[in-house]
Amino acid sequence: MSRQLWWGHRIPAWHDEEGQIFVEETEAEALAAAKAKHGRDVILVQDEDVLDTWFSSGLWPFSTLGWPEATPEMARFYPTSTLVTMFDIIFFWVARMMMFGCHFTGKAPFSTVVIHSRVVDEHGKKMSKSKGNIIDPTVLIDTYGADALRFTLAIAAGPGRDIRMSDKRVEGYRNFGTKLWNAARFAQMNECTLWEAFDPSTVKHTLNRWIVSELTKTANGVEAALSTHRFDEAAQTSYAFVWGVFCDLYLELVKPLLNGEDEEAKAETRRTVAWVLDQILKILHPFMPFVTEELWDKTAEFGPKRTSFLINESWPKLDASLIDEAAAAEVGWVVDLVTGLRSLRSETNVPAGAKVPALLIGASKETAQRLERYQAEIDRLARLEYSVVAEAAPAGSVTFVLGEAIVAIPLAGVMDIGAEKARLAKEIARCTKE
Repeated sequence: MSRQLWWGHRIPAWHDEEGQIFVEETEAEALAAAKAKHGRDVILVQDEDVLDTWFSSGLWPFSTLGWPEATPEMARFYPTSTLVTMFDIIFFWVARMMMFGCHFTGKAPFSTVVIHSRVVDEHGKKMSKSKGNIIDPTVLIDTYGADALRFTLAIAAGPGRDIRMSDKRVEGYRNFGTKLWNAARFAQMNECTLWEAFDPSTVKHTLNRWIVSELTKTANGVEAALSTHRFDEAAQTSYAFVWGVFCDLYLELVKPLLNGEDEEAKAETRRTVAWVLDQILKILHPFMPFVTEELWDKTAEFGPKRTSFLINESWPKLDASLIDEAAAAEVGWVVDLVTGLRSLRSETNVPAGAKVPALLIGASKETAQRLERYQAEIDRLARLEYSVVAEAAPAGSVTFVLGEAIVAIPLAGVMDIGAEKARLAKEIARCTKE
């Protein structure tokens, strides 16, 4: 019988002269099984080459490279650097590979072990064929695209927790890819193209200095997360910047510049939008390689042709000197105001189409000047009738604090104040009971 390695046998195995294998708990049971098979007594020989599943798997890092011979493959590929595995086989497999590698080769097989999450169904149950809750990744890919599935797994892959997989979750990140695609289309429609080398340190407009600052923080944050194998943090940081900062805020805030009469500001903004979009494609490429590679090619249709594929581009290296704290503080205030107004409208169930005023009470001179500079953008983004500095909030207003000032939205006549009081009283009672 040829020498073989029988994976998975944790109990003795026997074979007859024909090579037929009989796996039983005892020799007597194996003989009985052989007699039943052949209809006569046979001579069985216990197999000497049976290894426990995890024992044989523990040899994998070097046994696949020609060990115990000193092969070129052993010299080149052993030891490796990083092992990626799941938490439930740390003892069974990872520990054995480490022990066997040190014992037989004198070297640990890897220096880093990354423990990833377990994928379960949307109810948190382990997937099983018998339960019928298996999710076929090829079906998800056919429906939502490989990038959507890849990003879903990355952003949910926090250490020590399961990934609840469902169609809706993947669909949500498919929409993220659509958002990025639409942002690229917006850039093209507004002639945001890089015709020559762009130096982000030379931008002058506050909004452009702000987005360069935010991009720098994002790129460095993603790189730091990737270097420590926190793929979930890297994906989340990318997502928050692309959707929440670049698409929802910056592109909306610069629309007046792109449509305005100031040609110098318009030209700078176009180049800034194009440059930031390029850096976004580089940052997202590890997570969404297909859509970013396609956009890398598409965004060059109205400008200079690309000299290489996106996959060959270098990672963005953005120096901390590009972070402009003054611009970050000014535009950050606008963002916080718009975000606060949107949240307040949502909490108080103000209809999306209703335009209400916003009053800034107790504002300093600097804050009042900020409101004046960005009044049109704030009113448009927060769907306000107008926004002004005031002495006091009228009756029937809801408020929140922003810096040294109070922001008030008068809701008398817009909503049922009595019903809102009843809702809040019910919520207070629930919290008190808990």
